[in-house]
Amino acid sequence: MFRVLDLKLEVRGSEHIPTAGGAVLACTHVSYLDFIFCGLAGLPAKRKTRFMAKQQIFANRIGGPLMRGMHHISVDRSAGQASYQEAVAALRAGEVVGVFPEATISRSFTVKPIKTGAVRMAAEAGVPVLPVTVWGSQRLWTKGRPKNLTQRHVPILIRVGEPFQPVPGDDPEVLTKDLRTRMTALLDAAQRDYPDAPKPGADPWWLPTHLGGTAPTPEQAAAMDAR
Repeated sequence: MFRVLDLKLEVRGSEHIPTAGGAVLACTHVSYLDFIFCGLAGLPAKRKTRFMAKQQIFANRIGGPLMRGMHHISVDRSAGQASYQEAVAALRAGEVVGVFPEATISRSFTVKPIKTGAVRMAAEAGVPVLPVTVWGSQRLWTKGRPKNLTQRHVPILIRVGEPFQPVPGDDPEVLTKDLRTRMTALLDAAQRDYPDAPKPGADPWWLPTHLGGTAPTPEQAAAMDAR
């Protein structure tokens, strides 16, 4: 499908992903398709990524068989400990696990406050965390907008940052703050590098407000999520 759409995929930083052993990919989240694009970052290192995704996707009659076939990890948000331990076991077994620490898609197209699970599981399993960002995918399918899977030639930028190693005993709140800073820096760089812009007169809905777009502000997006 991506070839038919002639998506302009650009991956940078994949050399940071270890060619063996476990690792956590902590990815920004602007689109329902981000797990695919984030997963592409591991392919140059011949690594496939198991993503943690909400249980509802696994219950879908179309998405469920696909997610199970790709061995992704179902997350029941009312009882998340089991999926957390499954992810830690996968990391200890040398697998790459992808997580979206923001938990849900960012409507503001900035990095939301993130949860501590990524650094905690990395510390427990003794593996590194790598920040990852995807930019451009929101133009195809994002929260609150109709999906547009026929749009062609859309640039999709995928960036992987340098790994860092959480260790047991480190403050997970401090580590998570550091991770969010790294994710934000990657996203800012991808937005600066992005080779496309809204056409004159078109609604720049897919840009954050600080770049002149009409996406909700982080405060407005938080209120929408709360509702």
